[in-house]
Amino acid sequence: MSGVWVFKNGVVRLENPGDSRKVLVHVPSNEVITSYSVLEKKLSPLGWERYYDEPDLLQFHKRSTIHLISLPKDFNKFKSVHMFDIVVKNRNEFEVRDM
Repeated sequence: MSGVWVFKNGVVRLENPGDSRKVLVHVPSNEVITSYSVLEKKLSPLGWERYYDEPDLLQFHKRSTIHLISLPKDFNKFKSVHMFDIVVKNRNEFEVRDM
């Protein structure tokens, strides 16, 4: 994971100028995630459910854990930091790859 950690407004975030060159891949099917509907179809069998508490975000919650995946509503704003969050919470299911 390359980039620069930036602390701004009380939040630490990894900023990566090459975000547009990364893709999220579902490892078992080797399928590139091209939309949130595709992502939801891959997360659902893993126990993730849509969480509708925050209208400005697309969120998924896994009942058996405290994990919450929060994504921007607009898929065009889906960055590598969001991809890595999904990878960490779903080991061996997803990878972030260079495009």
